Amino acid sequence: MQQEVADLKDRLAPGQRLLGLDVGAKTVGLAISDPALSIATPLETLRRHKLAQDAARLAAVVEEWGVGGLVIGLPVNMDGSEGPRCQSVRQFARNLAAAGVALPVAFWDERLSTAAVERQMIEEADMSRRKRAGAVDQAAAAWILQGALDALRHL
Repeated sequence: MQQEVADLKDRLAPGQRLLGLDVGAKTVGLAISDPALSIATPLETLRRHKLAQDAARLAAVVEEWGVGGLVIGLPVNMDGSEGPRCQSVRQFARNLAAAGVALPVAFWDERLSTAAVERQMIEEADMSRRKRAGAVDQAAAAWILQGALDALRHL
């Protein structure tokens, strides 16, 4: 299931996309790549419910968009160590696979992604706190996915 981002590209059929996930305790931000694997676009923010419900929605997104793999943000500590949040995200990925969303997965270091996205929304888009709340998770997922796509281009 888990692999490096470089290996993930080799597992995709032509035209398949990658889905980026920013997994939080209450929401999951989603972003989708284009078929050429060059641009990440924010897609939606899922409000987390029971696993079966979350997995069903993600399976629908996978089917609708022709997704062949997942890039999941891993909330690594600033010192590079993995804490309880990383364990929770890894468990979420295992649970998704067990619930039928069994795609190749690569984890991507997401340190500071949400903070960077919020700062950008404030400084460049002058978004209010209320508007940011609805968009920050999917924008963070796009930030994570774009980092992985940029790494793929440089291989």
